[in-house]
Amino acid sequence: MELHDIWFVVIAVLWTGYFFLEGFDFGVGVLTKLLARNRVEKRVLINTIGPVWDGNEVWLLTAGGATFAAFPDWYATLFSGFYLPLLVILVCLIVRGVAFEYRAKRPEEKWQHNWEQAIFWTSLIPAFLWGVAFANIVRGVRLDATKEYVGTMVDLLNPFALLGGAVTLTLFTFHGTVFTALKTVGDIRVRARRLALVLGAVTVVLSLGFLGWLQVFRGDGTSLVAMAVAAVALLGAVGAIKAGREGWSFALSGITIAAAVAMLFLTLFPNVMPSSLSPEWSLTVANSASSPYTLRIMTWCAGIAAPLVMLYQGWTYWVFRKRIGTQHIADAH
Repeated sequence: MELHDIWFVVIAVLWTGYFFLEGFDFGVGVLTKLLARNRVEKRVLINTIGPVWDGNEVWLLTAGGATFAAFPDWYATLFSGFYLPLLVILVCLIVRGVAFEYRAKRPEEKWQHNWEQAIFWTSLIPAFLWGVAFANIVRGVRLDATKEYVGTMVDLLNPFALLGGAVTLTLFTFHGTVFTALKTVGDIRVRARRLALVLGAVTVVLSLGFLGWLQVFRGDGTSLVAMAVAAVALLGAVGAIKAGREGWSFALSGITIAAAVAMLFLTLFPNVMPSSLSPEWSLTVANSASSPYTLRIMTWCAGIAAPLVMLYQGWTYWVFRKRIGTQHIADAH
């Protein structure tokens, strides 16, 4: 296996980690409107992800940085062709971080309400747009002979991509609902379980439709295996939350995300951005990669730094592992 192939796998792993971790805190952000009944419950939801949301975003920065360094042509074409949706995602992530930090800086109800609105929308919009972006990548976009994107923003809003956005939105929200049930106590935990069953049913229908479409369009035997794993894990996650096994449900919803991302990258390889105009104009792992020397340096750096980052993040989750409820909010009564 060549180094550029290895780095394609590394980038797939980084995106898997990002969607697994950021997926549930996007979902919790959406739940501030779907599940929380009052200001105290919103605070409970936000506190479940308060210690970890910024660490989860490190995976996105690493995935973007690795793409820039390992596949500069892929990075350049992706960020120029998908400029507007990626800009919207970036703005949402900036506003979302500010909202988490500033929401409690002042006691006025209007001040906190506005920041809570921001948390909801800046969680929902990226959760949808990531699905739109990745669905377009695997479907293929209008690349010309110079590997430049020559399509329009309207071309990105095709039925396949919109279905992909609906899948990531519902899957992340389901993942976040299961995480909420796992991390809370009391009535909010009970309601999270009930909502997870409804969201799970919707997610099953949308996910099977999207992954089935992808399999027919670009799939092979290996992608079919990944699709089967995703489907079984998602059904298992719904069954586990119905049985009150939040830990198993969360693990299985995470496996669903990992298998779905694996299927996306399996159907993509050896391309990184297929051209819908001509297969010869596609960006591949070979023609978009950096030099072997650059990839070797990156491999050494990643081999040293990545384990340290993962150990620190794992320790963070261990420290903040306990459940919380409305009784833990100081001025709830």
